[in-house]
Formats: sequence, structure tokens, C-alpha cells
Amino acid sequence: MSVLLYRLGRFAYARPWYVIASWLAVVSAVVALLTVNPVKLSNEVRIDGTPAQDVIDDLATSLPEASGGQGMVAFRAQNGTRVDGKDSRAALIAAVNAVYRHDHVIDAREVLADELSKGEKSPLLRAQAAVAEATGQPTGGKAPTALQADGRPVPGVVVSADGSTALMQFQFDQQTYELPSGTIDSTVKAAERQAGRGHLDVLPSASMMEIPEIVGIGEIVGVVVAAIVLLITLGSVVAAGLPLLIALIGVTVGVGGTFTLSTVFEIHSLTAVLALMLGLAVGIDYALFIVNRQRRLILHHDLDAHEATSRAIGTAGSAVFFAGSTVIIALAGLLVVGITLLSTMALAAAATIAIAVLLAVTLLPALLGLVKDRICSARDRRTAQQHASTAMRTRATRWGSHLVRHKYSALTAALLIPLVVAVPALGMKMGLPSGASYNPDTAQRQSYETVSDAFGPGYNGPLMITARSSRSGRPLAPAALAAVAYELKTAKGTTSVSLAGMNSAGTVAVLSVVPEDGPNDDGTKNLVTSLRDRSREINDSHGVTIGITGFAALAIDVSDRLADVLPLYVATVLGLSLIVLLLVFRSVVVPVMGTLGFLLSIAATFGITTAVFQWGWAQALFGLDATAPVVSLLPIIVTGVLYGLAMDYQMFLVTSMREARMHGAEPLSATVTGFAQASAVVVAAATIMVSVFAGFIFNAQPMIKQAGFALAVGILIDAFIVRLTFIPATMALAGDKAWWIPAWLNRLLPDLDVEGDKLAQEIPLPVPADPQQRPTAQKA
Repeated sequence: MSVLLYRLGRFAYARPWYVIASWLAVVSAVVALLTVNPVKLSNEVRIDGTPAQDVIDDLATSLPEASGGQGMVAFRAQNGTRVDGKDSRAALIAAVNAVYRHDHVIDAREVLADELSKGEKSPLLRAQAAVAEATGQPTGGKAPTALQADGRPVPGVVVSADGSTALMQFQFDQQTYELPSGTIDSTVKAAERQAGRGHLDVLPSASMMEIPEIVGIGEIVGVVVAAIVLLITLGSVVAAGLPLLIALIGVTVGVGGTFTLSTVFEIHSLTAVLALMLGLAVGIDYALFIVNRQRRLILHHDLDAHEATSRAIGTAGSAVFFAGSTVIIALAGLLVVGITLLSTMALAAAATIAIAVLLAVTLLPALLGLVKDRICSARDRRTAQQHASTAMRTRATRWGSHLVRHKYSALTAALLIPLVVAVPALGMKMGLPSGASYNPDTAQRQSYETVSDAFGPGYNGPLMITARSSRSGRPLAPAALAAVAYELKTAKGTTSVSLAGMNSAGTVAVLSVVPEDGPNDDGTKNLVTSLRDRSREINDSHGVTIGITGFAALAIDVSDRLADVLPLYVATVLGLSLIVLLLVFRSVVVPVMGTLGFLLSIAATFGITTAVFQWGWAQALFGLDATAPVVSLLPIIVTGVLYGLAMDYQMFLVTSMREARMHGAEPLSATVTGFAQASAVVVAAATIMVSVFAGFIFNAQPMIKQAGFALAVGILIDAFIVRLTFIPATMALAGDKAWWIPAWLNRLLPDLDVEGDKLAQEIPLPVPADPQQRPTAQKA
């Protein structure tokens, strides 16, 4: 591998425009496809096979008008007035009319008028009357009343008991992610234009959220910090600019390629964000590893830029190739859980990583071929050995020596810190983001709190209950539906029950059940569980089959499904970790240490994420002010991503230690030497990754916010506590046993040549003209 990559690097350096033109063609193709195919992203968290999703899919066929996206807007009176008062009533009705007249919104008034024209023949009106008689007024809530216009109630709009707030619930004719771009925003603006005349605030719910901003100020700041770290590490603007350029081209191709497929496959917005985060982070890091190795070869081995680049691609490029492979394998492992949403995320992110690796070993040496010897300034050459590199090597050597001397105390601290901060993970509760998950300055959070205060928290996430006759194709008898509605109304945790819709044949009805508690509260979960447990009893008693869906039910099913597959995925990742590390390091102890370190990192990451987001600890430090469950998708995504990135640092750190050991250093000396050579670039790479991921903490979307936080914290713990403390201390404790492997197993394993031994043998490192500058080892 090292010899092949050496030759590839040599070719790219010598003929840069061939390589650059090839990549420009790829970028141009992606851009051209994006201009032809508009980007279409989804916010839907869909997991096929769950009870709530099955109900939604069934409604798409039996009652299409109830299967579209749900819209909810709160109208709040300013200055303590009433929304239905003398000055506000006309504006409120005009705003409601504006929403109902808007494109892709189902006008419930027209539906009601059609049913009224049928008179007593309308199955909807007969069912509505029966349900209303059986359930009566809401209990345990704030007893809202219907908004009246021209002497008739306006369907879908209720006013709170104190008159401070009106709540409008309506239906789009498609799922929100299927709507044309800008539909939701224009719907809200149409309401705002009318409501403003009556001094009413318009507060759309979280369900009215457009596709989140992919790149904002926080993400840009993260990249700026990464640029500063690169400049400090590499010492020149030219050298620092190359990794950034490689990363930007990588995300253009990777994320842009993902966008081009959005018209063919359903792409979740988090898929694009995950690919962007990883593409930026690993793109910068992989290029950094190679440029750092090339500069070291120039400054300390007196090689010309061409030879140094070729050898950097052959050695550091080999490590980049296998490090990238571990990330790709970890992400591909998500396919084993059999969830389409996760599979799409995994494939998009893995493709972006693969592109980053290809760019690092092809485009980067081509760009270095244009830069040539300017990669190192004259000042770098004069001061390299006397100042910067020696000082950095001394600090790293001192810390490595300290860890070796005090290995027991270092090992104890590296074990205790992650274990202590992991404790909150024992109480981790998973769910999907609701309006309560947003920061207080957002309309989504204000809407959630306004509705909770005026009507009760359950109105933020009503359950949808489908009802059909157990005799297939038979119309529902109003009396049977009323009996079911009464059963639902008297269930513990229910505030109100109403008929939300019915198909024209009267065979399928949808009941809206408002819980007493919020969508992510335990009380709502208990209500969903209780109703599902009673479904057979209801069927036996009334001849009606019920199905339960809605935000709360969907969140419960998604969380349960992901919790079930998480152990399988963790076991898969651990197995992959042991195999990959065994192949790379030809050791039994090193894979076990690396895998144990990963477990410490992931446990600590879950613990801190739970404490900050679920318990609300230290939120002010991160500009947060919202407690919410840990997003259901987060644990399984973070496990895969963090494993791959942790193995990057394991690869670069322990490879340097193994290289020193293979060249005759004693075990403890090899640990210190390898640590000194690799720790500086690992620190820089980890700082860059933390900066990039942390930038996403400031994204408005709670799911992206949590992902950015968890990955930033995970890298911070894994790099500085596990890889730079736990691993050196454990290596020192193991001594020469760290490199033990049974002879029979050693013969079976392929030689991956990550350190570049074959390259050193086939193409020896040139000897400098000045004997005093001769390198201490004949290997890059």
C-alpha cells in the first residue's frame, strides 16, 4: 500500500493539472446536477414497521386528507387584550381565512360545508354529534371554546378560556417535507399580515419548521477557529490553506452529491448536516496529517518538496487510508440495523469520508506540486530545529515521560473521569424534538409555551386515533364510535376527545385525543401504552379496531426501536474495532486497549449530553436554555461516528509508537518517542474537529444542536483523556507485551504496511549531502 501511494503521490505532484482538471470536472458535474435538480430534503423521522408509522401509511390510502402534514399556529393577543375582542376579532378571522385560502392547505370550512349540504345523510355529521354527546366538555384542561364567525363555529380554531390565545390546527395536502420550498413560510406570513392589524402575534409550532439552516454563523466560526489552529500548527498561510481547500472541495462533492440524489431518495436534513460536519472535520484533519509529514521530511530530513510529498503520501497517506476506512466501516455498520433513515445517513456520510480520503492522496499532492518548495518558508528552514519543532517535541516528550513514570495515577484518572461523567447516562431518556426543545427566543418555543399556558401542554401533541369496523369494509356505526370515544375520554391522562375526520364511505374515522401532559412527558407515554394495551378489549367490546399515531406515539415507537437495535450496533462496532486494530497493529493487547478506550469515550459522551440537554446542567455555558430528551437518533449515530474518529487518533498515535519500536527502541522509550512525534498533530486535529462540531451547537434545529454538541464533547474526551492519557499509560503498563501476537495468527494476517516499511526497503530514504543532517532512521 505504501509503495502504491508513494507512486500515486509522485505522479500527482509531477503532473498536477491532470489531477486538478479531473477534480474540477467532478465538481462541475455536481454543480450542474444541482442546478438541474432542485434540492429536496425531509424533516420526517420515519422508521417503517413501527405501529405509529403503519397507521400513517394506512391513512394515506384510506383517508388521504388526514395523512398530510399537520400545521398549528397560535395567535396571541398583545398588551393583555383578548384575541376575540372588539379590535382583534376581525383580524383573527381574516388571518384564519388567509391560512385556509393558502396553497396546499386543506380548507376545513369547505369540507364542513359539503357535509352540511348532505344533511342527515352525512356520516361525518352523525358521527360528530354522537362523539360530542359521549365525550362532553374537556376536563383537566382549560376548556377552550370554538371561534365563532357569522354565527357558526370556525372549524379547527379554538379560543382559550381567558381569551388571550387562539389555536388553529389545520392540515396540508402533503407531508411538510413534500411541499414546495417556501410554502410553510408563506403560509405563516399570510397569517401575520392579517393578524398584525389586530395586534396579534403569530406563533407557528415546531411542526411548521422549514428545513433548518445548514450553514450558519456558528459553523463559520468553527471553520475560522480551525483555520487559526492550522496556521499555528503549520506555520504558514499557504500550508494552512491547503487542508481548508481540500475540506471545502470534499464537502462540495460529498454533500452536493447527496443533494443531487434527493429527488430520487428521501434525504433527511440531518443526513446532509452529518455529511457536512464529517466532511469538514476529516477533510481538514487528513490533509493536515499529510502536510505535516511532508514539512517534517523537508525540514528535518532535507528532502526536496517532490520527494517529501511522495513519501508523505506513502506513509501518512497510508495511515489516512486506513483511518478513513475505519470511519467508513463504522458508518456502514449502521446498515445492519435495517432502518432506512439511518442507512441513508450512513451511506451519505461514508461517501463523503471516502471522497475526503481520495482528495487527500490525489488532489493534495497535486496542489503541493503547484506550491513546490514554498510550502516551507526560508524562516521555517532556518528555525525548524532550533526553535518551534524542538520546543514542541520537548513539551510532548516531557508529558509522555510523565505519563510513563506515573502510569498508575494517569491510568486511574483516565478511567475515573469518563466513568464519573458517564453516570447521568443511566437516566437517559430518548425522544424526538418538540417545541420545548428550542431556545426561548424562537417562535417554536414561544408557541409551545403559549399553548401550554393557555390550553394545557397536551394540545402541543394530540394523539390521532384511527377507528374502523372490525368487519372489513363495513361503515362505522355512530353508537360504536361514540362508545370508543367515551373509552378514550375516560382513560387516565386524557383531557378531551373529538372527531377529527372521516372518509366519505364512513368506514374510517380519526379521533383527536388531547393528553393532559406534553408530548415528551412520561404521562403521555403511559397513556399511549395503556390505550394500545386496551385495543384488543375495545375491539372485543365495540367491534372497532383502533390504531394510535401522532407525534407522541411516533416518538415512543422510534425511541423503542432504536433502543432495541443499539446493543446490536455497539456489538458490531466493537467487533469491527478489534478486527481492524488487530490487522493494523498486529497485536492482541492494542486492539483491546483501543476498544476499551472507545467504550469510555462513548459512555462519557452520553453522560454529558444527558446532563446538559435532559437535566439542563451548565446550559448557560453553551448558550442553551431548553431541557428535552436526548434525540432518539443520536446515540446510534454518535456511536458510529465517534468510533471511526477515535480510531483515527488511535491509528496515528500508536502507529508512531510501533514505528519507534520496530526500529529498535525499548518499549517505554518507543512509547515516549511515538507520543512525542504524533501528539502535536493529534492535538491540532482534535482541536479542529471540536471547533467544527461545536459550531453546529448554535444551529436552531434541536436535533442538529445535540449532534454537534455530542460529537464535540466525544472528540474532546476521546482525544485528550483516552488517546493522549489512557493509551500511553496503558502502553507503558503493558511494556513489550503490548506488541505480543501468537505466531500462528501473525502468519495468517496480511501485512498492511501502514508504517511504510516496504517503501523504506524498496525506495530508501535519500541521504542528505551534509552528513551532519543525516536522519537518525532510514524511514519517513
